[in-house]
Amino acid sequence: MRRNPHAIFATITASTLLLGGFATATAQAAPAKPESLYAPSALVLTVARGEDPMTATVERAVTLACAPTAEGTHPDPAAACKELAAVQGKFAELAAGPSNRTCTRQWDPVVVTAHGVWQGKPVQFSTTYGNACEMAGSMNDNAVFAF
Repeated sequence: MRRNPHAIFATITASTLLLGGFATATAQAAPAKPESLYAPSALVLTVARGEDPMTATVERAVTLACAPTAEGTHPDPAAACKELAAVQGKFAELAAGPSNRTCTRQWDPVVVTAHGVWQGKPVQFSTTYGNACEMAGSMNDNAVFAF
């Protein structure tokens, strides 16, 4: 029996391409591995002028991520994340209620919002204050909305 070197080369090349294609297909089918052991905590916080959070004019906005480390465009992400952890991400509990701060009674509404994810759960929070002084007093000068 006579061997044809071209046929042997063609058989080896085809086998290599075929097996290489299976390896590539297998690698692509592997499930994605999680990038972190921490549940995501990433938020966008805003302070806006107006009564309705959907139509208010945003004056300031920052990002805040708390897991695995505190970071974002927030001026003090570590303090903000610590305060949110203390109330288990419940933004309504950040408000201290009536404050001892003396504010004018002028109606110049301010809306604060938080949207995103806190420890893997969706967050949508907004509340309206009569003016910036009332907001600062109610928030008890906490770090979360101090930007």
